[in-house]
Amino acid sequence: MNRQQFDVLILGAGAAGLMAAMEAARRGRRVAVLERAERPGKKILISGGGRSNFTNLHTRPENFLSANPHFAKSALARFTPADFIRLIERHGIAYHEKTLGQLFCDGSARQIVDMLMRECADLGVRTLLSTAVREVRRDGSSGAFAIDAGNSVFTASALIVATGGLSIPKIGATRFGYEIARQFGVPIEPCRPALVPLTLASAEHAHYADLAGVSTPVIAACGKRGFREKMLFTHRGLSGPAILQISSYWEPPQTIRIDWSPGQTLLAPLRTPNARRDPAALKTALRLHLPARLADRLVEVAAPRSWTNAALDELEQRLHGWTFAPCGTEGYEKAEVTAGGVNTDALSAQTMECRSVRGLYFIGEVVDVTGQLGGFNFQWAWASGAAAGRSV
Repeated sequence: MNRQQFDVLILGAGAAGLMAAMEAARRGRRVAVLERAERPGKKILISGGGRSNFTNLHTRPENFLSANPHFAKSALARFTPADFIRLIERHGIAYHEKTLGQLFCDGSARQIVDMLMRECADLGVRTLLSTAVREVRRDGSSGAFAIDAGNSVFTASALIVATGGLSIPKIGATRFGYEIARQFGVPIEPCRPALVPLTLASAEHAHYADLAGVSTPVIAACGKRGFREKMLFTHRGLSGPAILQISSYWEPPQTIRIDWSPGQTLLAPLRTPNARRDPAALKTALRLHLPARLADRLVEVAAPRSWTNAALDELEQRLHGWTFAPCGTEGYEKAEVTAGGVNTDALSAQTMECRSVRGLYFIGEVVDVTGQLGGFNFQWAWASGAAAGRSV
């Protein structure tokens, strides 16, 4: 069997893996990237509607969820959105800000993948596609890692695991990164789908099933977290940016609260002198702020039994704190990312190296750091990849 020796081996040619490869190669390391898929950067290519929401100008540690909320601070501080922007500008990639600091390519997400691959090629990185890894082991005497893949055995003193999480299995997501962690005794935080649509039980969903496709700006909240963005009714439950955001923080049997019209007094028209107070007037008032079908349904579900000021006060309060009780999520098939993963207590926040296994690194989505919607997960990929690449 053919033996190939490198300084650094990287498993996964996604955002984090390619960034780590670039940074390691800049330091003169001999680097090989092994990717089981037939092409690199699959998740980059489908992100942002094909235009890649590649970072967010407002990236802060507070935009990330982890068992250790402080872990991401070091890597994020040392590779910022400005650093990635300089990289794409050097390659002449045009981009624009959409909303809330989200940056997208003017053209195609393919530009980001091509840029990363060009950087790697220019730096001498070997990227091997369609290369499935059969076994990962460590030589007890030399401490080097050996990987059986294809018709070769690849060896290196440093191994960076950038295999991603469990989200979107149709593009090749697997548990392989977690299996490597367990093999080397690295603890795992329980995984779950994140940035994912929520489903409703059939009895509750029956009230809203025919609203599929209706969207409106809301505040979606769970516990102390809340997000002000659009919500969308689906054939199975709830989606849209506000729901995807709150899904990362929701756990059964919690309810989520919806403010149907943040900052507005919805029932003000019913409180004017000589105003009518009946279901028709209520529908008219709600239609000033909400899609007609949604306004009408809320009236059907929640019209008060009396039309006193106290009853209107109670209804106003309910409309700003409407509750849903999700029964689950759409799962990894529809999840944008995976929450949980390699326990950050087992890693160095500066380098992403395992504290107990010298030379073994975990980066990107496989780690228990999950960004909010809007380019934050890509920024974590760039930052954690840079941290590892600059260390090996």
